[in-house]
Amino acid sequence: MTHPSDTRAYFFKIDTTIKKIRNALQKQFTDAGFDLTVDQWVIIDHLYRNPGISQNTISEMTTKDAPTVTRIIDLLSQKGLTERRMADTDRRKFLVYLTEAGEAKYAEVLPVVSAMRRKGWGDLSDDDYQHFVRIMDSIYSNISE
Repeated sequence: MTHPSDTRAYFFKIDTTIKKIRNALQKQFTDAGFDLTVDQWVIIDHLYRNPGISQNTISEMTTKDAPTVTRIIDLLSQKGLTERRMADTDRRKFLVYLTEAGEAKYAEVLPVVSAMRRKGWGDLSDDDYQHFVRIMDSIYSNISE
């Protein structure tokens, strides 16, 4: 018996949707003159919500490999948006924070990101969101097993 997912390329649908969102958001960033990539925004967003986390934690939270996270944080540091501080409990470990300029960049960019999220969500309901999250969590869990 054929399983419904055998003939439905839902991974392709997820991937193309993510790419469409990323491209549209990057265009908004470029048009607004933000000098920021979507990947840089993702790191800034996580640091804003979780100040003083390690690069390994950022890697886990963003599902990006450690060298990529290091490169992005280096670029953000060069822009004056992030800084590394030595951990109090372990001098070999550095924690990453947004600078004041990084927090200001977050505040500047967030309205554009929020508008893109609203546009993408359109007239879908709260129930639609709950179903979407349940389905995505289920797929994630199934693949993680």
